[in-house]
Amino acid sequence: MDLRDLQYFEVIAELEHLGRAAERLHRTQPALTSCVRRLEEACGAALFEKTGRGIRLTAAGKALLKWAQRTRFDVESARREIGDIGRGLTGNIKVGIVPTAAQFLLPPAARDLMREAPGVTLRTTVALVDVLKPLLRAGDIDLMVATEVPAEAGFASQYLAEDVIVVAAAESHAIFEKSKPGLKDLTGHRWVLQPPGAPTRDWLDQTFDRHRLPRPLVQVESTMLLMLPSLIGETGLLSFISRLHLQAGRSGAALREVKLPATTMRRRMVVTYRDSGYISPAAQRLIDLLAKYAVAPAS
Repeated sequence: MDLRDLQYFEVIAELEHLGRAAERLHRTQPALTSCVRRLEEACGAALFEKTGRGIRLTAAGKALLKWAQRTRFDVESARREIGDIGRGLTGNIKVGIVPTAAQFLLPPAARDLMREAPGVTLRTTVALVDVLKPLLRAGDIDLMVATEVPAEAGFASQYLAEDVIVVAAAESHAIFEKSKPGLKDLTGHRWVLQPPGAPTRDWLDQTFDRHRLPRPLVQVESTMLLMLPSLIGETGLLSFISRLHLQAGRSGAALREVKLPATTMRRRMVVTYRDSGYISPAAQRLIDLLAKYAVAPAS
């Protein structure tokens, strides 16, 4: 099979339309038809079937797509590894990273990496795991720095540190008038939280459910995690955030933890990559630096 045919096949499979694929690839439709025919002859099976005004993959086509993508990853990895030989810490690193890690781990790690290797470039995508995982699978990012999710074939993960999520409030909040506030005391106050469906929000709601208490009374919902510390400080609401925000000078707001074992959520922060992909020396150095700052405050 020709590598170019496989590249064209991936685009045709994505768009499910020969005409649109021809436009994107700047090739004629007959040329792409010939490409598909060659692949079908090599595989001994039909790769597409007609559906309405477009086409869709057959079972054989889906199998070939999986291997075509793997072949592309292998070729790209080979080119990068060969190009890195003798060049040391150089090249471009594409990183997908969740907001908390982007705020606290990436800046000091990137600072140190730039000092060691001025020729390295970084391209970052800040999002949650449900957005980042497809990007990693498609090869659009090299590394995903996020909270740990169930293991999946084709991926490998390296532990960075534990991330602890706690109830927090402004230092002047009334909850601190009690010497030892309990879970029930939290139900008498309003909250700023992520919407339902966010892992931390669901975990917190279920904690109150297990103790047969009303769920937190949410006055403000926000999908912008980086905005939560400021909202807590300005509104006087309770929230549920990473303990990293409470370290002196980290968030810009004077926040304090409401210490309760029942509302202390522990999760693992990991860096994930394709197990068959090439990790460049620069990317490995970035992983090492992220691990360093995951266990020690930035200096």
